[in-house]
Formats: sequence, C-alpha cells, structure tokens
Amino acid sequence: MKTIGNLNDKDLKKRIQETRSELAKLRVDGSKGTLRKESGKLKPLRHDIARMLTGLNGRTEKK
Repeated sequence: MKTIGNLNDKDLKKRIQETRSELAKLRVDGSKGTLRKESGKLKPLRHDIARMLTGLNGRTEKK
C-alpha cells in the first residue's frame, strides 16, 4: 500500500493494466495445463489489483 500511495493516477492505471495482463497470461497457462510453479501467483495478483483499484477509487472520491 505504501508504494501504491506514492504513485500518481497515470502510473497506477498503467500498473493495473500490467498486472491484469500478467494475470491473463497466467490464466491462459493454467487452462493449457502448463502452469506449475506459478500456480500460487494467481490469488496474490488478484489481491494486488483489488488494492490498486481501491487506492485509485479512494483518490477520486477525495477530489
């Protein structure tokens, strides 16, 4: 959360998109059956996206 608070809106939106694309790649690998070592990354990535969106939405409410 500390790093999320330090980012401006533009950088935060960019980071959300990058994380979503990484999550999509992992989901595709999972559906193919090639996801072995990274299977534990799905849930933390979803939580990170939620944290970033919460921080972004909190900023827009303050304005």
